[in-house]
Amino acid sequence: MIESLDALRALYPAASARSLAKQTDRLDETMRRFVAHAPLCVIASVGAGGALADASPRGGLPGFVQLADAQTLLIPDATGNNRLDTRENLLADPRIGLLFLVPGLDEVLRVNGTARLREERGFIDRFAAEGVKPPRLVIEVAVREAYLHCPKALLRARLWWPEARVAPGSFPSMNAMLRAQLGSAVITETDAQARERYRAQLADEGLAHHLR
Repeated sequence: MIESLDALRALYPAASARSLAKQTDRLDETMRRFVAHAPLCVIASVGAGGALADASPRGGLPGFVQLADAQTLLIPDATGNNRLDTRENLLADPRIGLLFLVPGLDEVLRVNGTARLREERGFIDRFAAEGVKPPRLVIEVAVREAYLHCPKALLRARLWWPEARVAPGSFPSMNAMLRAQLGSAVITETDAQARERYRAQLADEGLAHHLR
């Protein structure tokens, strides 16, 4: 078992000068373009009192995460299951990690910093659009570290390869998986009912066209 930094480092060569030099404290033009084209962002946060770390996806049309400036990102808080795991974590500990993914690109943008939850009208109005329900709050991220991650992980995963996609019907639905975990007495809706619920929720946000 590895229990020391020396023991860990003994297994690996030193980091290359290039991998260290490419970390910056702001988003350069390439990184800003990456954010503008990313429809998916994964947020990592940590709660208070030794709570476990949490990672949660956020999605939207490319550009759903806004750049206020080279060191500030704004993430609209879309409706979810109301567990509020990420929001509660950030209130307890403002440290945040982000991964931005762009379909078809094997590189990943990593951003670390601190976050604040902003409900002021000036933040909410930035995401106002005709027919679209505004977010209840916006996660404001102060960028401290930004890093373009090499493509090896996604190449190994073949994430964007068409032949790597799961064939329709070969994997159980969310309802089926939850029913296996919790029982039919708890999960009573059908797959069609669940799909209609998602459609209604997205329609309430003005995003019904996002669901095929």
